[in-house]
Amino acid sequence: MAQATKKRPVAKAAGAPVSARIAAQAHFHTLRLGTPFQPRIDALARTQDWYNWAGYRAPHSLWDEELEYFAIRSQAALFDISPMTKYRIEGPDAEALLNRVTLRDVTKLRPGRVHYTAWCDDEGFVLDDGTLFRLSPTRFRLCSQERHLPWLLDSAVGFDVIVEEETEAVAGLALQGPTSFAVLRDAGFAGVERLKIFDLADFPHDGGPQGNTQVTISRTGFTGDLGYELFVSADKALSLWDRLMTSGDLRGIRAIGYTALNRARLEAGLIVANADFTTAEHAIRADRLRMPDEIGLGFMIDLEKGHFNGRRAILEARAKRKLRYVLVGLEIEGNIPAEHAIVYHKKAHEVGLVSAAMWSPMAKRNIAIASLARPYGDTMVEDLWVEIYAMRELQYQKLMKRAKVVARPFIKLDRRTANPPADF
Repeated sequence: MAQATKKRPVAKAAGAPVSARIAAQAHFHTLRLGTPFQPRIDALARTQDWYNWAGYRAPHSLWDEELEYFAIRSQAALFDISPMTKYRIEGPDAEALLNRVTLRDVTKLRPGRVHYTAWCDDEGFVLDDGTLFRLSPTRFRLCSQERHLPWLLDSAVGFDVIVEEETEAVAGLALQGPTSFAVLRDAGFAGVERLKIFDLADFPHDGGPQGNTQVTISRTGFTGDLGYELFVSADKALSLWDRLMTSGDLRGIRAIGYTALNRARLEAGLIVANADFTTAEHAIRADRLRMPDEIGLGFMIDLEKGHFNGRRAILEARAKRKLRYVLVGLEIEGNIPAEHAIVYHKKAHEVGLVSAAMWSPMAKRNIAIASLARPYGDTMVEDLWVEIYAMRELQYQKLMKRAKVVARPFIKLDRRTANPPADF
């Protein structure tokens, strides 16, 4: 694991005093203006198109959102994931705690492996999804979209475990695209070719083989392409960026913003919290809450592992057919993206809403992700339509386009899982 230069107060869950618990949440009151990579990102930001990601100034795009997307699919794209919330969960009971709060069976996650998971409240509604990295038998890193430290600390009472937020201490980069492996190999990360999909390992950086600085590299990503994620202590962030950009110069490496990444993740059929579904802590109306089965995450649920948060509610909903929604992939006629379009049955009855849509250059299809009220999208998939408003000669024109429920992902690239990774 990357060693942080500044250690935040650590709250030990079992019997932690109130003062330690408050200290562990000090980051809640801090407005972050930039990540450790901000000097390099600012130097490349031609569009000056920014958004707020968890208090950080992050780019929608840096130079051209269309070409940034094609950098992912044809070269190597570098994306700053430092604002992603990161927790260190460590101790003799770390596995037991994570098995208690997340859906998947953590005992099956070996050291040096990563899995995609989610966690629910007691009513079985999804609080968030994210990735769990098992760095050692007793040490994990949990990455997520939202912040969950108070909930994690409350859940950890009685467990012999340390829960610490390390979002600011650990910088992260996503290196995605067909030439990403070659970039890492040329950068001198010897042995990176041995990483299979969802593997992770530590590599020396900025100090030679005997140096103390380590980069944790995992073969993971959010694009459905060959790709990796790299984590390093914040004080070594810029040297890691420079190392990758130098080695990737001949491989077409380019820095990108979120718009390009969002297009790639949609092609891969991946969902985003508070975009494709509303997390339980953010939902104001009860009909916005979602169970794992209602957003395509039912495959994670492991009923053999014993009790976990929301287990009883999920089993009851399944048994009594109380699942109200289904998240589906759609293929829509034409080439006009149906983003935020209403979905109808027989052009008359409103049955759902599109949360993400695009014309896919890779799939050569007009694709979308939508949440539909059951039985539509589940047992009733015929005669579905989307309502699109398209600009025509300075006037919006209403278009009703036929939609077909299709499987996700919308594209499947063999290079994502190829072993060894291809040398493009």
